[in-house]
Amino acid sequence: MFIEITVNDRLYKLEVQSNQRLLDFLRNELGLKGTKHGCEQGECGACSVILNDQLVASCLVLMAQIPPNSEVITIESDDLVVKTVQESFIRKGAVQCGACTPGMVMATTALLKSNLEADVQEIKEALSGVICRCTGYSKIFDAVRYAQKQLGVVS
Repeated sequence: MFIEITVNDRLYKLEVQSNQRLLDFLRNELGLKGTKHGCEQGECGACSVILNDQLVASCLVLMAQIPPNSEVITIESDDLVVKTVQESFIRKGAVQCGACTPGMVMATTALLKSNLEADVQEIKEALSGVICRCTGYSKIFDAVRYAQKQLGVVS
């Protein structure tokens, strides 16, 4: 099947297999290895990306399911919110093994793009789809709050 899809502000027009997963397309066709290959069941959240303003598990999305002229944002994006969240995670020590980090960054980005003033409960809910085995989440929540401050939202 032929697709036109924008990934990280770059338009791609190419032929893909309709049964290919978005995760494999990003990693294998575009060379964007930041989106992690985790559980293949949509449970861990490591493969999370933003597809048409919605956070999705890219391991569960087939290329045939993607609407024409869709937009995907990944961890490799130069988007201001993505970059701010990345820097916040680094500054607050919210990264350890790195397996969940891309998913956490993308979940945080999706949250802040839709609700810049999210409170702690909303942050917890937004990140609940990404499993972290190392940090205990406390530093991750601190990083989200720090990102909000950097974006001028929370004092």
